Amino acid sequence: MADVVLDQITKVYDNGFEAVSNLSLDTADGEFLVLVGPSGCGKSTALRMVAGLEEITSGEVRIGGRRVNEMPSRDRDIAMVFQSYALYPHMDVTENISFGLQLRKMPKDEIKRRVERAAATLGLQDLMDRKPRMLSGGQRQRVAMGRAIVRNPQVFLMDEPLSNLDAKLRVQMRADISALQRELGVTTIYVTHDQVEAMTMGDRVAVLRKGVLQQVDAPQTLYEYPVNLFVGGFIGSPPMNLAEGTLSEHGGDVRVVLGDQQLTLDPALLTECPALRDHLGRTVAVGVRSEDLSQAGPANDVPAGHRLRTKALLTEALGSEIVVHFEVPAPAVHTEDTKELEQDAGLHDAIGSIELAGTKFVASFSPRSAVRPGDDIEVGVDVTRLYFFDLDTGLAIRT
Repeated sequence: MADVVLDQITKVYDNGFEAVSNLSLDTADGEFLVLVGPSGCGKSTALRMVAGLEEITSGEVRIGGRRVNEMPSRDRDIAMVFQSYALYPHMDVTENISFGLQLRKMPKDEIKRRVERAAATLGLQDLMDRKPRMLSGGQRQRVAMGRAIVRNPQVFLMDEPLSNLDAKLRVQMRADISALQRELGVTTIYVTHDQVEAMTMGDRVAVLRKGVLQQVDAPQTLYEYPVNLFVGGFIGSPPMNLAEGTLSEHGGDVRVVLGDQQLTLDPALLTECPALRDHLGRTVAVGVRSEDLSQAGPANDVPAGHRLRTKALLTEALGSEIVVHFEVPAPAVHTEDTKELEQDAGLHDAIGSIELAGTKFVASFSPRSAVRPGDDIEVGVDVTRLYFFDLDTGLAIRT
């Protein structure tokens, strides 16, 4: 196995478009690193530079300590799994998996041993004599994985390998690929547009935007401590709720004013994010995740300064929770970050045609909640879990 180092790599095309800009990433030996971001952010281009399928404009790629910039793809000891499977239609499963080894003129008994081991690992034993047209999408992807496994490469490179599968099969294949990578211990760089894939599969996740690395960290750290508005809005499903609010101080309490309503900030949050006091009197982007919003009522102990009065616009019963859409009486956040996030998400939801004076939020209520569209409700806010971002820089307001 080997580590993979991207040292300030840049890709500029002949027309002047800079697809990747000074990208530096270290993938440790045996690590599963995921590159994620909106369409066109440069993640596939970066992967193709590692693979030797794209020329590097500047910077250096090292695999196992070796500079590979000028090295042909076939000599880099990598195996790539594509979105399109790229199986030979006239070959059966055995022939597709073994073809690369045959080209290398490997001994037949070694080819047979490797193919049988890969087939057993991937559960393909009963499909070995079938042609690709006789296989389901998931089975074809397993064959593509088998073709990569038999090479015993130092590095796996995977470019959106699950995007052609239906939702249910993607969930199963996510688990299968993760388990397989742990079993083999092969260094893996995985590209996806799906941030749920990124969060569930990666040891670390690198978020890219317009060719620039925004943040790289463990999935939960990205979720809980986004460094900027873009990462906070991109990571999470449903996305983080965001609105403009003004920070103010009254009688020693720091509050965030959302239209005609206010939330009193928890002292623990002020201790964790002391820079909030430097933004008193200023308008900032306020974020909160749906799971940190709950139905407040007489029976639960939610202080008045931790509630929002509103009306339910739409409810979605999902069994384990009820997703409630409601309006917060504060302006929506409109920055270059949020515009790109909206474009990437293609935001046209079930209540998109309703003209709102404020901003739509989404909350996760208990499945036993009786709330219905049109009901007046009070939403409890976990004020220890609020996020704040500077509207000018987009950076998280912390220290």
